[in-house]
Amino acid sequence: MGKKPSHIKWLIDTGKRLNSVDGKEIEVWELKHHSDERVLSEWAAHFRNQYCLDKEIGLLINGTGKTKSQYLRDIKFPDAKIRPGPSIRSAEFAEILIADYLEFICNYCVPRLRYLDKTIRNEPIKGSDIIGFKIVQAGIFSPDDEMIVFEVKASFSNVNRNRLQDAINSSFIDETRKSESLNALKQKFIIRHDMQNIKIVERFQKKPDYPYIESSGAVAVLEGSVFNKTVFSETIASKHYNQNYLSLIVVKGENMMPLVHELYRRAADEA
Repeated sequence: MGKKPSHIKWLIDTGKRLNSVDGKEIEVWELKHHSDERVLSEWAAHFRNQYCLDKEIGLLINGTGKTKSQYLRDIKFPDAKIRPGPSIRSAEFAEILIADYLEFICNYCVPRLRYLDKTIRNEPIKGSDIIGFKIVQAGIFSPDDEMIVFEVKASFSNVNRNRLQDAINSSFIDETRKSESLNALKQKFIIRHDMQNIKIVERFQKKPDYPYIESSGAVAVLEGSVFNKTVFSETIASKHYNQNYLSLIVVKGENMMPLVHELYRRAADEA
């Protein structure tokens, strides 16, 4: 786990709880961001390093004829205006925010390779959105070790649909693609010669012989106006395969799309 970033203090549990139609609890969190130059700059640097490590960007721009900022804007980051760039931006912002939640608030080990390996900037990435791990004691297989898989959906415009339900529905297929997602992670760690994380992934490929806790989550990250219009009491979670270990979360915030564009702008301009 890395150093806790300053912006995580803006992600606050409201204490409010809603219920799905089948009685499943829905946590309500709020992202209370504001114009703090230091925190926004730190957040932008953290955000940039999800896509391109600062220590590697010099090599990546060689031969492109582009500055660091141009490279990030033109090659790595989703486009700010050309569709589907803006929707990809909102989706990836939401996924990175929830990865931060799992790592820095819930204390999971969360691999951060999903965007580093992204090659087509205006296309969504396939596979499980976020995977996190907890190991009770290194080198020992404990039934209390845990793997968590989260699906995240975002809506920062006035669309009339339940994005939490969309996240739950997408989470249905995590069970079948779990082995593929673990294998993909392992391959990426092998390329990086990262033996520590290879061993972590291998531990969770051994469930038949060495059981562990498998948790699931579905999250909707929403503009406040979308949150207010969504009837969460109509959400259906009872068909999910992992009923006993399923978390439902909604994160709301104001002026979310301007925040997204500002983070991408700072991430490029301050590289």
